[in-house]
Amino acid sequence: MDSTLLPLTLTSDPRPFNQQLLEPPNSRCVLEPQANPELAPILVCALCCCFGIIYCCFGYRCFKAVMFLSGLLSGALVIFLLCHKEQVLETQLSLEVTAGIALGIGLLCGLVTMLVRSVGLFLTGLLLGLTLGIGILLGTEPIYQPPSAWVPAGGLVGLALLGALLTLRWPRPFTVLGTALLGAAVLVACADYFLEGLALGSRLGQRLQALAALPPLCWYSWVLLGTWPAVGALGVLAQWKLLAEERGGRANVILSHQRRHFQLLQIPQQEAKWHRTTSGAGLCEGSSRHQRPTTNSRSHADSVAPVCSLGSQTARRQIPPWTAKL
Repeated sequence: MDSTLLPLTLTSDPRPFNQQLLEPPNSRCVLEPQANPELAPILVCALCCCFGIIYCCFGYRCFKAVMFLSGLLSGALVIFLLCHKEQVLETQLSLEVTAGIALGIGLLCGLVTMLVRSVGLFLTGLLLGLTLGIGILLGTEPIYQPPSAWVPAGGLVGLALLGALLTLRWPRPFTVLGTALLGAAVLVACADYFLEGLALGSRLGQRLQALAALPPLCWYSWVLLGTWPAVGALGVLAQWKLLAEERGGRANVILSHQRRHFQLLQIPQQEAKWHRTTSGAGLCEGSSRHQRPTTNSRSHADSVAPVCSLGSQTARRQIPPWTAKL
């Protein structure tokens, strides 16, 4: 039986040389737990998960707290990146000094966004537009490659300004939508860190730089990216449910106050009616005393007198209806 010998070739593949073996599976898309996870990033991710749940489920109900957190984190992140990456002063600042400066300015920004409602809504709209832009930029990777870095940057800025204007025009629905999507994005980013070490974050940086010939994302990256709108939709439903319950509770409280006020208005009318009843009974009793009943004949006044006396006894025994309520 004839067999054709294949020529020998030099290759850098570390596998044992055998041209009849199948291609190995892509080891890049295999989930592997982190060997030595550090404590500080884990604590930061756990804290971010708590913030994400608060944003996603209680964004509009905890409006002041959410506005403070948004201003604090946004201001601190921007100042930290400026001081750490760029040499603002003549000397390079240490990491601790940079973190202190960023925290102080972040606290100031958080107070401004919490106390000034329009500033808080504007920041919420900006974050909504940026979150939508990041999702669109990552989701359109297989079908669109930006020719320049200005295209994704301009798209993000445009969506951020559009979201800010829409949030200022319709505060309630866009605040609910923005906080739900932002909280879902934070939860997805924390899951991405634990599963693949922020692969989606690094891919976002590459997309913003408009790099070409990027390797495709793994299947679990697409699963994480797909869970973001699903978790955001669940957050929107949860917030609308809480808002509906809060409206129902307020309506019940207002109705009970109105009933109480109506009862208090009825008390003087009932009191005046009771006084009129007792005064009429007293007049009937006085007229019956001055009458002289006869043994043989009964006049019309004689027949009325016992009725008046009976009415007076009933009036004496009657208890005002408002005393039982008070």
